[in-house]
Amino acid sequence: MGCYECCMRCLGGVPYVSLVATLLCFSGIALFCGCGHQALTESERLIETYFTRDHQDYITLAYLIEYFQYIIYGLASFFFLYCIVLLAEGFYTTSAVRQSFGEFRSTVCGRCLSTMFIVITYVLVVVWLLVFSLSALPVYFFYNMANTCHTINILSETPSSINQLCIDARQYGLLPWNAVPGKACGMTLSNVCKTREFFLIYDLYTAAFAGAGMTVLALLTFTVSTTYNFAVLRYLGRKGISPRC
Repeated sequence: MGCYECCMRCLGGVPYVSLVATLLCFSGIALFCGCGHQALTESERLIETYFTRDHQDYITLAYLIEYFQYIIYGLASFFFLYCIVLLAEGFYTTSAVRQSFGEFRSTVCGRCLSTMFIVITYVLVVVWLLVFSLSALPVYFFYNMANTCHTINILSETPSSINQLCIDARQYGLLPWNAVPGKACGMTLSNVCKTREFFLIYDLYTAAFAGAGMTVLALLTFTVSTTYNFAVLRYLGRKGISPRC
């Protein structure tokens, strides 16, 4: 066998769908976890500086942010390992690999593992659709905040009007209703929107939202891939090859 034929056989053994899904999942998780972690930290500082004067008003939010950051650490570790396992399963069931290593035997264990991966991946898709929806909430909050600031800048010549334009963090559940002041209005809000922290947090939440969307797309791709792999294993199991574990 020449070098060209050997290279083509090796390239033919790569599960490209699983490989693309793995890279997409790594990129999405990195964006979501990295940007989300930093955005939560910066959000705590922004709310502490501009929306409240008493530490007790945002202590619950601070604890929630800390818990979410620990969850982010766990998500990053879990998806790194899970994507590697799914990629390995993709290599295992690639037809070119079966041709390279001789006769392939569809085992009961192999079909059970493929079924388990399908169920787990499907559940993760549902969970991440929820995460994707929830990650849009902070983007929506800062989008409203940016639009309000834009309106204030347009109406800056009429101070009496702009003082009625406010962003109330209490309405979004970020602070308790007894928090003082709990909101930013008029030129104070406009000054907040001009800070570096505001633009940084807005961009970070947008990137985290995009990362969650990429992760959903990767999991959907994995679902298609694992379902196809399971169909291949069942087909091989019906060819008269005795199943073994």
